[in-house]
Amino acid sequence: MTNNVKEIFAGTAPPAPAALAAKVRTLAPSMTRSMQRVAEAVAGDPAGCAALTVTGLAELTGTSEATVVRTARLLGYPGYRDLRLALAGLAAQQQSGRAPAVTADIAVDDPLPDVVAKLAYDEQQTLADTAAGLDTVQLGAAVAALATARRVEIYGVAASGLVAQDLAQKLLRIGHVAHAHSDPHLAVTNAVTLRAKDVAIAITHSGSTGDVIEPLRVAFEHGATTIAITGRPGAAVSQYADHILTTSTARESELRPAAMSSRTSQLLVVDCLFVGVAQRTYETAAPALAASYEALAHRHSPRGGR
Repeated sequence: MTNNVKEIFAGTAPPAPAALAAKVRTLAPSMTRSMQRVAEAVAGDPAGCAALTVTGLAELTGTSEATVVRTARLLGYPGYRDLRLALAGLAAQQQSGRAPAVTADIAVDDPLPDVVAKLAYDEQQTLADTAAGLDTVQLGAAVAALATARRVEIYGVAASGLVAQDLAQKLLRIGHVAHAHSDPHLAVTNAVTLRAKDVAIAITHSGSTGDVIEPLRVAFEHGATTIAITGRPGAAVSQYADHILTTSTARESELRPAAMSSRTSQLLVVDCLFVGVAQRTYETAAPALAASYEALAHRHSPRGGR
C-alpha cells in the first residue's frame, strides 16, 4: 500500500455496506497481492467472511492478521470489527430477495435487446459504484476552489478529453472562465501561467497519462489549486493533486473498452462539480444560465434552423 493511498482515505467516514464492492474494485490495483486476496474474499462472500475472526480470514486467504487489518483500513474501516459489521449488512442486503444482476459480458452474437440490457446494467453499476466511493469532503473542497477561481484549466486526452470539454462548457455557461486542453504542448504552456487563485483539473482514468500529469504538475508547482479525477487514487497523478475525486473502475471487455465505462463515471463527477459550483454561485449562475438559454432559444425553434 502506498503512502498516497493511505493519505487519501485517512479521516474519512467508513463506507456504507453497499459501497464495499465498489471500494474493492477501485482500490484493488493499488493493493499488494496478499491484500487483494483479502479484498476479493470479502467482496465475493460477505456472509461467509462476516462469520470469520481476523485469524480465520487470514487463514482463508493465506495471509496474515496484519494484512487483514491493513486491508480493512484501506477499504475505509477503522478496524476489522467495523469491516465485519459492514459485511454482515451487505450479506443481509444480498439476501433480501433482489433480482439477480445482469453481469455477463457482451458477446459478438448477442441480439441488440441483450446488448441494450447489458450496457444499461453496466452503466448503472458504474454510476452506483462511483457515487458510493466518491469522497464528499474532497468534492466539497474542489467545489469551493472552483467557485472562487480566477481561471479553470482542464486537462484530458482521448475520452477523458471529451469529459474535460463537457466540464469547461458547463462552467462557461454560468460565467466562469474555463478552458479544456487536449494538446499536451499547449496544456503545459497554459499551466505555466497559472497562479494561486487559479484551478487546474486533470482527468485521467488510469492516473498515469503523462500528457495530463505534466501540465497538472506544472500548475501545482506554480501555486494553482489542483484537482485529479481518476480511477486510480494511488497513481502518479495524485502526487500533484490537492484534491482527488475517485471514479469507478468498471470491468473491461472486448466489445466495451475501458474508455466507455470510465467516461460514464467521469461525467457523473463532472456533473457533481458543476451543480456544486452553481449552488455556491447561484446569484450569478442562475442569470447566466437563463441568458444562455435565451441566446440559444431561436436555434431550437421550428424556424430557427434549416
